Amino acid sequence: MSRKTNRDHAKRQQRPMMEDEAISAQISALLTPALAKQKKYCRQLGLRDRILTLPLMVAAVLTMLWRDVAGVRELTRMSAREGFLWCDRLEVSQQALSKRFLTFPADLFQRVFSEILPLLVGLKQKSTPNKSETRFV
Repeated sequence: MSRKTNRDHAKRQQRPMMEDEAISAQISALLTPALAKQKKYCRQLGLRDRILTLPLMVAAVLTMLWRDVAGVRELTRMSAREGFLWCDRLEVSQQALSKRFLTFPADLFQRVFSEILPLLVGLKQKSTPNKSETRFV
């Protein structure tokens, strides 16, 4: 009896999307002021200035979501090869990045998101045309 393999169940390789510089610049411009405001709160939490700081961790999470990165191993490779968003190339171990993800306070991400949410709503309203201005041709 021969063994048949079903290729539908084979592990697919996933490659991260390429980074778009225009979108990256917009994200950076939107987040930079919000991240600067949270530095004082980071110190209040007792977080030291490290290599894996709040801006780098926010950039890592956004890169994982935006570019569809499969996991921390691929994110570590991307960090060493090209960097992500506003962060330059940085060689860091997979273990260090994994540990930082596990210990990083989720409250910091929530505060950054709360800071930029009104800006995102304003951008959405500017880009959406009024119903009275919309005409069908």
